[in-house]
Amino acid sequence: MRRERLLEHARGDRPADLLLSDARLVDVLSGEIVETGVAVAGDRIVGLGRYAAAEEIDLAGAYLAPGLIDAHVHVESSLVPPAEFARAVVSRGTTTVVTDPHEIANVLGLAGIRFMLEDAEDAPFSMFVMASSCVPATDMETSGARLEAADLAPLLLDERVLGLAEVMSYSDVVHGEPGVLAKLEAFAGRVIDGHCPGLSGKELAAYVAAGIESDHECTSLEEAREKLRMGLAIFIREATNARNLEALLPLITPANQGRICWCTDDRQPADLLDDGHIDCMVRKAIAAGLDPVRALTLATWNPARHFGLRDRGAVTPGRRADLVVFDDLAAPRPRLVFHGGRMVARDGEMTDAPPERGVRSLPDTMRVAWEAVDLALPAPAGTPRARVIGAVPDQLVTEHRVLEVPVAAGRALADPARDLLRMAVIERHRASGNVGLGFVQGIGLRRGALASSVAHDHHNLVVIGADEGSMLTAARHVASLGGGLAAAEGETVLAALPLPLAGLMSDRPIAEVRRGLDEALAAARALGSPLHDPFMAMSFLALEVIPSLKLTDRGLVDVDRFELVPLWV
Repeated sequence: MRRERLLEHARGDRPADLLLSDARLVDVLSGEIVETGVAVAGDRIVGLGRYAAAEEIDLAGAYLAPGLIDAHVHVESSLVPPAEFARAVVSRGTTTVVTDPHEIANVLGLAGIRFMLEDAEDAPFSMFVMASSCVPATDMETSGARLEAADLAPLLLDERVLGLAEVMSYSDVVHGEPGVLAKLEAFAGRVIDGHCPGLSGKELAAYVAAGIESDHECTSLEEAREKLRMGLAIFIREATNARNLEALLPLITPANQGRICWCTDDRQPADLLDDGHIDCMVRKAIAAGLDPVRALTLATWNPARHFGLRDRGAVTPGRRADLVVFDDLAAPRPRLVFHGGRMVARDGEMTDAPPERGVRSLPDTMRVAWEAVDLALPAPAGTPRARVIGAVPDQLVTEHRVLEVPVAAGRALADPARDLLRMAVIERHRASGNVGLGFVQGIGLRRGALASSVAHDHHNLVVIGADEGSMLTAARHVASLGGGLAAAEGETVLAALPLPLAGLMSDRPIAEVRRGLDEALAAARALGSPLHDPFMAMSFLALEVIPSLKLTDRGLVDVDRFELVPLWV
């Protein structure tokens, strides 16, 4: 809208398009609840109070707040592309997301990032991208692509790209590795987000001095407070497999609240559809004692300010009319949602969603050299002890355990009675034949196996099981689908979910994907796993930038030492 026209509406010389009258406005700038009306023309708020308008909606005292913003999310973890992801979150009040598409970038490089931007073009929300900084995350894995500073530079020309995404290779930052420093230099002056679990002291000082501005990996108050003092904004995360809100809620004070945002990072379809998105975090925080206006400020004004999104995040004249209406301040559940002045959701259902359209196909990315894949694990003589990944419930960090493992005929075996399972990561991008072998505790299978082509962040083929036969059945089936999830026992596939888009996402509606995932999760529970989502838990056991012990296709990684280590002790 031309500025002159905007001023005409604001002065009241020209009627607004829409008046939301008798509202209780949640003013995230003043911290007040203000009884007023909100006038909208085009995609902008033009004034507060009483205005003439072509249409009026009487809110009858309902609450009105800015549209919710997710400060950091990987859309791919919803198992659907952006337009379908929007169908899950917009009705929950989310009108803006800031995404790092590094999952698909690790498979398809820049083509993957452009696919995500293209798919989001007609979606009824705003999707901004942070350029993926760590493709691959480290050189201790094999990914499908590599993005250097020169590869990322063209993204700076796209107004939807805000800055540089989570810089996960924190050891490289601290020690001044030239490649990562070139990326930091290329994005100097833009927002640069971080990822540095457990980093402290002088190493943290070096990381922050490099120009990094946030972190979403805090799991304790002590860690978060040190990072706040060092100058980092803290994104409190509540994901499917990393739930940090309850532990970090006491961090928030009136003095520091402006430097804290909510984010979901990675949420699977059932959690999005059943529990919600950022709205779920707001409700949880309020229920735990946080002031409702403050909880909403962390979901609106704070992320808008962090990312320099000056046109949103508050309800004031001139800003975008991204708005949510709800009835209960103690437990906000969006009843009406507006994006750019248009009503896009009512009572939990989309009202202005674009028509369903076919998703552009992507090349097959499941290239496995099966003739080179051997899951047999020769064991040393005697009573061998191995390094074992210890999965921690509801966290991405793992423990580094050392345990005796059973042996038969010179081969190491799983021991389901001790929750000691075999794990393998099979390279699937280049048909190299690489296979990383190891052990894990904490997944809980009593028999059978689970496999997935979702394995952060390299997204090779990861499989965990009680026996080699079941593991091969599950892994081969995932490859035959073009990517996905599978549960198997012996030679029988019990359930599977195809993810043909880069082995990460489905081309089907999210409700259908959710049903397929539910079937896979039910099969995993029938095999013994008690976890909320063992597939997502498994996917992060391959992420070698989160302490303490992880497995990639190149072998076992001691993340605390940032190096490959032998399996046997």
